Amino acid sequence: MAECISETQKDIAASGLYAPIIGHVGDGNFHATMFFDPDDDSAMQKAQALDNRMVQRALAMGGTSTGEHGIGMGKLKHMRNEHGDAAVATMQAIKKALDPQNIMNPGKVVDC
Repeated sequence: MAECISETQKDIAASGLYAPIIGHVGDGNFHATMFFDPDDDSAMQKAQALDNRMVQRALAMGGTSTGEHGIGMGKLKHMRNEHGDAAVATMQAIKKALDPQNIMNPGKVVDC
């Protein structure tokens, strides 16, 4: 965890973005909140690249892309990489069985 945070701090500094890290590392969570102008395409690309590197770093170190609140819409793109096709297919099947009309949180958690 300490190595992941340290490497993430270095990555943030190199990106030129303002992204303070907060966390409650006792339960294995830390969060980087990126502040940038969403109308600035260059800053948006830097933020997306930083986010991707953070997730890949966490996965490579045996962690996850999610925190205590579960997968967020911004992390959906990492589900297959983290869990694999079979696990995502199982999650989708459970979602369809429990919510056949897709009225509970449509477009979130798993895309059905």
